[in-house]
Amino acid sequence: MLRRPKSGGAADRGHLEMTKEYNIRLWVLYGILLLCLALFVGILYEAQAVNGADYYEQSASRIPTSETVEASRGVITDRNGKVLVSNRQVYTITFDSSELPEGANPNEAILRLIHLCEDYGITWEDNLPISAESPYSYTTDATTDSLRSRFGSFLTSCGWIDGELTEESPYPVLNAATMEKEGLSDGNVSAYRLLEMMRDYFAIDPDLSMAEARKIIGVRYELAVRTLVNTTAYVFASDVPVELISILTDGNYAGVVVGTSSIRQYNTDRAAHILGYIGAIGPDEYDALIAEGYSGDDLVGKDGVEQAFESYLRGTDGKRVITTDENGKITGELYTKQPIPGGTVTLSIDIDLQAAVEDALAAAVTAMNEEDGLTTRGGAAVVVGVGTGEVLAMASYPTYDLASFSSNYNEYAADPANPLWNRSTNGLYAPGSTLKPLTAIAALEEGVTTISERLYDTGRWIYPGTGMGPACWRRSGHGWVNVTSAVANSCNYYFAEMGYRLGMDTLREYLSAFGLGESSGIEIGDAAGRLPENPPGEDQAPWAAFGQSNQLYTPLQLANYIATLAAGGDYYQPHLLKTVRSYDNSEILYSATNTAPTRTINLDPENLSAVLEGMLDYTQPGGQIYTYFRDCVVTAGAKTGTAQLGGDSENNGVFVCFAPYEDPEIAVSVVIEKGGSGAALASTAVEILNAYFSDSEIGAAIIPEDTLLP
Repeated sequence: MLRRPKSGGAADRGHLEMTKEYNIRLWVLYGILLLCLALFVGILYEAQAVNGADYYEQSASRIPTSETVEASRGVITDRNGKVLVSNRQVYTITFDSSELPEGANPNEAILRLIHLCEDYGITWEDNLPISAESPYSYTTDATTDSLRSRFGSFLTSCGWIDGELTEESPYPVLNAATMEKEGLSDGNVSAYRLLEMMRDYFAIDPDLSMAEARKIIGVRYELAVRTLVNTTAYVFASDVPVELISILTDGNYAGVVVGTSSIRQYNTDRAAHILGYIGAIGPDEYDALIAEGYSGDDLVGKDGVEQAFESYLRGTDGKRVITTDENGKITGELYTKQPIPGGTVTLSIDIDLQAAVEDALAAAVTAMNEEDGLTTRGGAAVVVGVGTGEVLAMASYPTYDLASFSSNYNEYAADPANPLWNRSTNGLYAPGSTLKPLTAIAALEEGVTTISERLYDTGRWIYPGTGMGPACWRRSGHGWVNVTSAVANSCNYYFAEMGYRLGMDTLREYLSAFGLGESSGIEIGDAAGRLPENPPGEDQAPWAAFGQSNQLYTPLQLANYIATLAAGGDYYQPHLLKTVRSYDNSEILYSATNTAPTRTINLDPENLSAVLEGMLDYTQPGGQIYTYFRDCVVTAGAKTGTAQLGGDSENNGVFVCFAPYEDPEIAVSVVIEKGGSGAALASTAVEILNAYFSDSEIGAAIIPEDTLLP
């Protein structure tokens, strides 16, 4: 039989005490929860009722947006640290169709912005290849490849033409479907008629005049072209004054985004063909550059150093988050990724020497033009370091001003003297007698003659078995000549014989070894030139040996060939890049420290001395050009050349030299189109040598490395 415990015992009393303690804890917990709730309600009340208006105003002034921060392009300096190209920060106006409010008319927004810019005299970007004013006509021609490509892509996207515009057919021809739709019987549509089609395409108000419509069409065209490369914005205007920026910010201009950018600042008006320029990404390069991280509105190098060293000069864009108020005013900013400017590119050129070379060349060409009235004559001059391959100066005349390149492009392009053409790297000229030292060294090295062998120049060399051959420039002949006197007297008879003995194949081998007839590999690109060759059944070697026949070389190739000869056969690839450093000079990204030649032509020292001595005699008392070289501050070896053009045309003048004779430092070439005898260029070469070897140059203080000079 089970027995129940008696109530009121010790167990009951313990249970009651535990229950009481539990209830106290529960009430304490309730109290804490009530306190938290009261505190939360108080904070909520304070935030919404008491300070709600203030907090709302603060939140409205902190609208965050993320944007790309453009990195500055790298600085370009000469070998001494003098800044040639830098940057200047400017305000920009970008029109972005994606920023337009829903339902907004883009044409009205564009016209409002245009009128504001007109009031302030601000020009905007308009590359539609139809003139901006009546009578409207096409401005696309064979020289504007990029504009023509964009125009053709736009017209094709509209379905109006089939295929792209070409250099041979730069103007649009409508396809059959468009002709039928427009009621036209001829596909060769006029510029005015095409404007009318574009006016309808962009739904521009018919009440507007054609002049106003043309302005809107230009902007809509720019936007449409960018749509083809997957972007909705384009830089409408740059270098905008701050007062206009204030009006745009306060005036709520739809679709307008105000920003900052850097534009190229040219600290010199020299070396335009070397430095080059930048421009918008073209349709033909868009895919490749986008894959490399560019945006559709970036500017890239288009020519010269700007293009060749794009990878060094281009910076890395940054990112920042900005906060704005409801009126678009910036209230704060935070960089999430700092932009990194491009590297500092140091070139091998000396800008002071470059200026002297350009001035000497310009003076010579101008004097010749004034004498005979020719307006299309041009020329080039190149200075190359012996034993380094460094291009110290490289001038082409006529030239142009990079600072006004964009605004004056059409004028430059239409100039029959072609100032945009870099004659120093792309001009092809027969070398004339400047080739004779090379032929001489080839003949000696191949053993077809010796230093002591003498030939008797009768005034005309006769090709065996024909009774015919080239005449010597001295019709009475030079009498007995050896290799040294043949070079000094520029004896055609002697070198025709050497060419005959060598044969064309062997001669071509030596021409190639000295870098002639092939691209030099210079970073900004150049023409390859052309080696001589025999027509079927003919032997042109005797004529090719003294610089005639069908061979063509650039002034850069001629200067580098002389540098190779003066260096004893060491061939160095000519180059413009000296060093590249990070923007803060903390890191060397590239340095042209390799002093080893690209290749070496093994030359017997006695043979070389015999040839160079002939070039020295050319400039010394009794030599043909001593009159010019008696005022030269150093002893030099030289050779003139007259490149025959045939017919009644004046011959091109060619000149090469090296100095000092005892220990060569530089080699120089000068070419002037229709410049007559190469001797006429000797004074120009002496000016260049004196500029390089002047007392001020020799005694100049050594400039510390990494120093940027104004």
